[in-house]
Amino acid sequence: MTAFARSMPFGAALLGDGRTRFRLWAPQQKEIAVVVEDGAAQPMVDRSDGWFELETRCPAGARYRYRLGSGQDVPDPASRAQESDVHGPSLVVDPSAYRWRHADWQGRPWTETVLYELHAGLYGGFAGVQDELPRLAALGVTAVELMPINDFSGRRNWGYDGVLPFAPDRAYGTPGELKALVDRAHERRLMMFLDVVYNHFGPDGNYLGLYAPQFFRADVPTPWGSAIDFRQPPVRRFFIENALYWLMEYRFDGLRFDAVHAIVDQDFLGEMAAEIRRTVEPGRHVHLVLEHDGNEASHLRQDYDAQWNDDAHHVLHVMLTGEGDGYHRDYVDRPAQKLARCLSEGFAYQGEPSTYRKGKPRGTPCTDLSPTAFVLFLQNHDQVGNRPFGDRLTTLADPEALRAAIALQLLSPNIPLLFMGEDRFARTPFQFFTDYHGGLADAVREGRKREFASFTRFDGKDIPDPNALETFERCRLDGKGDDSFYRDMLRRRHELIVPRLDGARSLGASGLGPSAVLARWRLGGGAVLAIATNLGDAAVALEPPGGQLVLETRPGAFARGEIGARATVVFVQETT
Repeated sequence: MTAFARSMPFGAALLGDGRTRFRLWAPQQKEIAVVVEDGAAQPMVDRSDGWFELETRCPAGARYRYRLGSGQDVPDPASRAQESDVHGPSLVVDPSAYRWRHADWQGRPWTETVLYELHAGLYGGFAGVQDELPRLAALGVTAVELMPINDFSGRRNWGYDGVLPFAPDRAYGTPGELKALVDRAHERRLMMFLDVVYNHFGPDGNYLGLYAPQFFRADVPTPWGSAIDFRQPPVRRFFIENALYWLMEYRFDGLRFDAVHAIVDQDFLGEMAAEIRRTVEPGRHVHLVLEHDGNEASHLRQDYDAQWNDDAHHVLHVMLTGEGDGYHRDYVDRPAQKLARCLSEGFAYQGEPSTYRKGKPRGTPCTDLSPTAFVLFLQNHDQVGNRPFGDRLTTLADPEALRAAIALQLLSPNIPLLFMGEDRFARTPFQFFTDYHGGLADAVREGRKREFASFTRFDGKDIPDPNALETFERCRLDGKGDDSFYRDMLRRRHELIVPRLDGARSLGASGLGPSAVLARWRLGGGAVLAIATNLGDAAVALEPPGGQLVLETRPGAFARGEIGARATVVFVQETT
């Protein structure tokens, strides 16, 4: 069996013979020491340009901290594991200790991707996720996407408040248990994706400002504090190494980069992706996916595979629920036309002014891109959890209309993403949860109330306390529910759509009425796929688009030149 280890220019690196090299960038400090276990502080050597280094006797499993000139001990920002939580000692980890059973796994092509986003903590950690893999593979999912798993303060968190980007959180399991999860997924031909956060650090447990304030830009605020300064070469290296670490040492098949619009130096994204492409072994499929609130399409013409399509979600949500609060305000006017544009071109906003953003233009042209450059979802952690009470579409939408939207999502040439429990039509909420205490807990609690001030249907009362254990427990899925509809749709996708996605191109889309659309694509090999979806309460006229009718979400949905209410119909016209 094979071992994989990523050699990095910082952190604790085992050298053999019971020795370890420690390396830290601390440009604000004149002296740094390493404290191993409870021993004496060992001064590090100043290597210039802010770098400190020490080689000393230290075995795998040893606890260590860095001691600053002030006498304060801090964890390693590149810690591969923590003894307990973010404020405690880091652990020296032997990255070669895990022996891979499926080291020859090469991944799967992007066109085969069906993503399933989940929160590892709600499954009981990495071992619990591993137990779910057989069902997900049978469902038709081909990729499991973990919400961020790097170390955060406390026992409960969505993961976007992480402060130690290289350390899997102990609440979920050990580095070896995470590698075992990835290994077992590959055994079942499932890809593993990881959500990573390179736009900010969490509010508790980030000590970088004490010894490397150059990591941040005081002149650029973000919703989470000062922006990370990607103008600094060590900062760029830190995050590029993090991406390579997860892909090369943990063998993840893809990364989802969170909220990259908050990264001021956008050229960093191209530099990182290019180095990933140069480093990954030839023949291995590795996929890079962006979240970018600005609908910036340029990255998709370079080394990134796809981007989350928030526009498509928002307009479908408006059509399914009638809601128009917050950012949904931009999709209330002519929603069918906006959905048609998403299906035919990608983004609904490609430079047009946004009402929600007070008239500011949003987006860039994307008509030249493949449909597979856009990830289509009806729900995800943000769109469920960032509602005041974390309610799902099963509690908001008409059941038949929801099934019609699901069929559109899973049978279109876009890459589909499901959110955990969605496949079983779960009604379990997914609420925002943290594990903070004192003043920070109060600030988070009050911040949630302010966040929803513009939502007219919410008065700020009775919002779940993010720090209460019962808020977390309320989000656990019970494992009940019928997933047969999703199984059927995904079986059809893998049989009818996936084999012909290479070279797929839009043939256009149009609104059929206020709540109905018809979209057509030419698939690889020349076949034409046509999907008509009506989310309204009345039938609308539909001229037969040609080809064989291969799906109706309810019997008789297409009859007498009409598509019935709350239905989707799918046609495939084969080449002759």
